[in-house]
Parts: sequence; structure tokens; C-alpha cells
Amino acid sequence: MNHILVIEDEPSIADNICYALKAASLITTVAASGTDGLNQLNEGSYDLVILDVGLPDMDGFEVCRQIRLNSQMPILFLTARSDEIDRVVGLELGADDYICKPFSPRELVARVKTNLRRVSAVESHFANQEHHAQVQSPSNVTTNLAVDTPTRTVQYHGYELDLTPYEFGILVLLSQQPQRVFSRDEILTHVWREPTGSFDRAIDTHIKTLRSKLKAVYDAHDPIKTHRGVGYSWKSEA
Repeated sequence: MNHILVIEDEPSIADNICYALKAASLITTVAASGTDGLNQLNEGSYDLVILDVGLPDMDGFEVCRQIRLNSQMPILFLTARSDEIDRVVGLELGADDYICKPFSPRELVARVKTNLRRVSAVESHFANQEHHAQVQSPSNVTTNLAVDTPTRTVQYHGYELDLTPYEFGILVLLSQQPQRVFSRDEILTHVWREPTGSFDRAIDTHIKTLRSKLKAVYDAHDPIKTHRGVGYSWKSEA
């Protein structure tokens, strides 16, 4: 059974969330503050975090930042604010989904299960890929990118990248077929496995963070090319 950590300081909301998730055969643990939530994550094993943006000790964005330092488990933001900027900031920080208060318990459970299935599907899909996927510079025999799918490790110019499951999936998809342009729908189909138009923004966000991680290692070349209005492709180094 999947174990869900609920970081929510309002007891009535936390109780409703736990009731809905337990009815769906999911195990829950509640933390009433960001500090308590981070401690719970250090001490236990969880499959997904439901994270309230407005917490008494620190905001959910900071909690998300700290979680992403050590874990790539799915994070679902729970917020009373519906402004697009809040949703975009959450996605840029590494959140996988969000739901606005007031919410339907049925919708919450559906989103939780969808995110759990996405992670499982991504892991299964890439576990079936070849043991090593490599991209080489046409003018240099040195391997600039090496992907080991069983261990889900990526070496770029000799440095190991710390990627989220979706960043890993996007990188493998694009790099295995350099120059081919993948539309957002194709990326959703291959990486998310449960395509939905509402995640177009999430794709752009994950591409942005993936680019930043690649650039932090080697900024002389941007291997991800944007085709405006179409999609993305992998550009090998000249």
C-alpha cells in the first residue's frame, strides 16, 4: 500500500484528506508544520506528499525546495490561492501537481492516484530500455552524455546529474533520437504515460529546470532546442 504524507496545519482539512485517502486504501501520516513534515520524511518512507502552501512555520514552497534536495517523490500542492503565478512557482520548484481549496475529496484522490501511477509508469518504461543510452559528439569520440537506466543515473561531461523522474524521462526520450522534434503531446505520451492537456505547462517547466541542470555542468552548449509552437529536440554538440 502506498504511504502518503499530508503536511497540513488545519486539523479539519487534514482529517478530511486522510478520511478520503484511507477510503481509497492509502496509508496516511499527518504533519502540522513544515518542520514536522521534513522530520517525518527523514524518519519514514513515503510515496507522495500532499503539501499545503500556507504553513505556520514556513511556506510550502520552502518545504518543497528542501524535499527536492533529497527526494524526487511526487509532491501535490494544496493551496487556497488559485493565481497562475503560484501554480507556476510550485511547478518550477519541482511540484508535480496542485489542487486548490475548496476541493472535492474525489478529485484529490484521483490526482493522488494519477501521480502515483505516473511515477510507476515512468520507472517501468525506462527500466525496459537498453542498459546504456549514450550520446556522442559527432567530432569527438568522448561521450558527453551517458545514461544508465537500471540505476537511473546520468553522467554529463563527467558529472552526475540529480534529475527528477520526469526530467530523467524527458532527457532519455530526446537524447535517444537526436534532431527529432517531439511535440508536447508526444512527450506526455512517452514520459507521463497518462497524457492530459493540463500538463503542457509542467512540460515547459521540467524542460526549463533540466536545461538549468545541464547548463550548470557545461554552459557552452544547450543540447535542448526549442521549436516554438511545435516542441523540443536534442541537439548534439558540434
